[in-house]
Amino acid sequence: MTTLGAVFRPQLAPERLRSVARLADEVGLEELWLWEDCFREGGMSAAAAALAWTERVRVGIGLLPVPLRNVAITAMEAATLHRMFPGRAILGVGHGVQDWMGQVGARAESPVTLLREHLVALRGLLRGERITTDGRYVKLDDVALDWPPEHEVEVLAGATGPRTVRLTGEAADGTILTATTSPEGVRHARRLIDEGRVAAGRGAEPHKVVVYLLAATGPGAGERLRAELVAEGVGAEPDLGVAGDAGAVAKAVQRLAEAGADSVVLQPTGDEPDPEGFVRFVAEDVRPLVT
Repeated sequence: MTTLGAVFRPQLAPERLRSVARLADEVGLEELWLWEDCFREGGMSAAAAALAWTERVRVGIGLLPVPLRNVAITAMEAATLHRMFPGRAILGVGHGVQDWMGQVGARAESPVTLLREHLVALRGLLRGERITTDGRYVKLDDVALDWPPEHEVEVLAGATGPRTVRLTGEAADGTILTATTSPEGVRHARRLIDEGRVAAGRGAEPHKVVVYLLAATGPGAGERLRAELVAEGVGAEPDLGVAGDAGAVAKAVQRLAEAGADSVVLQPTGDEPDPEGFVRFVAEDVRPLVT
């Protein structure tokens, strides 16, 4: 069955997270996803708080921009979350929005190389390995975690361009696709991911695909959706986003699932007037309609 989640968008103040997270837990939402967008909430700190406030819901970080983070720090923080909240944290990393990385002096000449090196080292550290590497960007000298996760954990990577999507198949355990991905885009991404898996000798390993879906419901839903798509620079393209009642949203989720999405995360518009109501809508109204 396709996993269903919802996003707590970073346009909301951090103090709003407690009520949204607790409601997500109460109504049975499967996954609550957070973003580390510059220059808003910190992904790890927000995830730790959300996990501490709840008992059951899984919390995803989608995603952490690796140019901002030494891989050892990422591994330490991820391992801490996985040991304190086993099976409930989902880690996603990416090469970041390049303009934002430039603003803080962290823009890499080759973002794909950096992401590859970060993924290889991060997954090794989280497996409890001792790592020495002298890459173009990632340099570790005899580094190992004292407290690695007790169980194997997944590291997902965000991707848009074909080179990065293929890389996620090679070096990550799963792929996160943006809300500007149509069902056909998911099929194409699956093909690229499989190419990467085969090239890396990982063809038999499972690979999770998470897809965001921009969704709006309630009064003014269509107008809010169109405005956000225009702001994203994609206009009113078919199959990008959905506005309407639970039935319409569930059908859009189903189309992505049939195209190869293992998890669909409903992304409210940035001006969603009722974030708690949106979470309840996803869990109580849409979830029963998704097979």
